[in-house]
Amino acid sequence: MFQKKTEKQQKPKKLRVYTVNSRKPAVIAMWLLFICGFVFAVYKNFTAIDTHTVHEKEIVERRVEDTSGVEAFVRNFAKTYYSWSNNKDSVAQRTDALTGYLTEDLQRLTADTVKSDVAVSSSVQDIQIWSVEQNGSENDFAVVFTVAQTISDGKKKDTVSSVYKTAVYKDENGDMVITQAPTITGKPAKSAYMPKDTELDGTVSAVESEDITDFLITFFTLYPTATEKELSYYVSGGSMPSVKCADYTFSQLKSTVLNKNGDTVTATVAVEYLDSVTQMTQISQFELVLKRVDGNWKIVG
Repeated sequence: MFQKKTEKQQKPKKLRVYTVNSRKPAVIAMWLLFICGFVFAVYKNFTAIDTHTVHEKEIVERRVEDTSGVEAFVRNFAKTYYSWSNNKDSVAQRTDALTGYLTEDLQRLTADTVKSDVAVSSSVQDIQIWSVEQNGSENDFAVVFTVAQTISDGKKKDTVSSVYKTAVYKDENGDMVITQAPTITGKPAKSAYMPKDTELDGTVSAVESEDITDFLITFFTLYPTATEKELSYYVSGGSMPSVKCADYTFSQLKSTVLNKNGDTVTATVAVEYLDSVTQMTQISQFELVLKRVDGNWKIVG
């Protein structure tokens, strides 16, 4: 009996297992908090990617400067600077007139460019402005120009042409002054640039090419004298304005390159006209966009 009691006392007790009721408000709240946190993390991840993939573009608008005033100022200056007669009074008048163009330092620097006892006279025949460029700031301009002079020495006359570079300062009021003496420089030469020729790409059939060529011949025959109403049968959108040049007579199409893109055809054309007044052959080049409208070809661009 004692032994049985001992075994009964040593028998392990069963542990109670508590189960959580998933329907309790606290559990639901925890799940909602977890879901909201997960959604927020995903959102932040995607917005962070978007932030890094956005590239800002800075658009810089270049201000177009009207340089016609600078050109006129340099023309007047050059005419004064390179004109004189072979007498003391003329040289003095030139020196006095240059005070209206040159800074005080340049007046002193160029005071003896033409001596009072100069033996020849100079008259300006032509002035060509080659370039006007801003020179470091909005108020400074570098100007390259050519002066053609007739130099007279008694009965002997020679024509000389030289290229110079000068500098002009233009203040906020539009007033100008020469800040650099005319300095010898090189004349712009012919560029070696060769534009790429337009080539046939085989997209226009032979039949279509013949049809378009006939249309172009008809149009360019009428074009020099055509009125706006007559042009409307061949052109839309005002892409070919009326020229009203009765002196031009159509001769031929010198070259024609046709390439198709969708329902339009690009025509690169060189047209030969005869000018009855100058008796010169005039070559005009056009790049046109053609399209069939109501079964007929029309210039649409």
